[in-house]
Amino acid sequence: MTERALAPWILRALFFTALILVWSLLARAGYWDKTLFPSPEQVLQSLTKGLFDGSLLLACSASLRRLLVGYAISLVAGVLLGILLARVSWIEQTLGSVVMGLQTLPSICWLPFALLWFGLNDTAILFVVVMGSLLAITVAVQDGVANLPPTYERAARSMGVGGAAMVWNVLLPASVPPILLGAKLGWSFAWRSLMAGELLFVSVGLGHQMMMGRELGDTSQVIAVMLVIIVLGLLSDRSVFGVLERRMRIRWGLGSTTS
Repeated sequence: MTERALAPWILRALFFTALILVWSLLARAGYWDKTLFPSPEQVLQSLTKGLFDGSLLLACSASLRRLLVGYAISLVAGVLLGILLARVSWIEQTLGSVVMGLQTLPSICWLPFALLWFGLNDTAILFVVVMGSLLAITVAVQDGVANLPPTYERAARSMGVGGAAMVWNVLLPASVPPILLGAKLGWSFAWRSLMAGELLFVSVGLGHQMMMGRELGDTSQVIAVMLVIIVLGLLSDRSVFGVLERRMRIRWGLGSTTS
């Protein structure tokens, strides 16, 4: 690894080391009660306990299963709906206003509705996740397709391209950057919606683990679960969205293939 590639990792390592050191010093200073402001060692103990007794792993698997299923539904439906809103004027003039209005509604507002419809089960949480991420993806895709340069479509039509071929071979490839942005935004909204549902609905998951920590007065467990969620979010961003963004930049001539 070259020095240029290593430097950002060294900077991050120094930053997080300093952050943990400041956290430890504040915890040892005794300005707050240990139950309210635990030290890094206490949080590490909670993490270790959750890993060894299997409760944290079980919670992660349950939450990720709900998240991935809900996000997959949102991604497919959001891309299709966004294209329709951008390409069909009467759908945009009717359904488009509903989508824009519902987008301003916080995802937690869907939980009472979901419980009345589906009852106390995973389907209710799944519904909240879908409604939380679907609209964000839809609006991003709609804006991306609607704001494409008209020269793309004119050039394609001059070569005899039309109908479904226009969408799949011209509009969708040209809309990859906003679609990827919408997918990334939808992923973050899906996480927020999932946690909102799990915090208020008693079920196995990371949100339930946080609620158990609150009810037991165990702040270290709450922080431990929050750290797990942050790590999962960073891993998904680096390993999935980060890779896709780099490939997109290279494909569009905005990046280099060399590391």
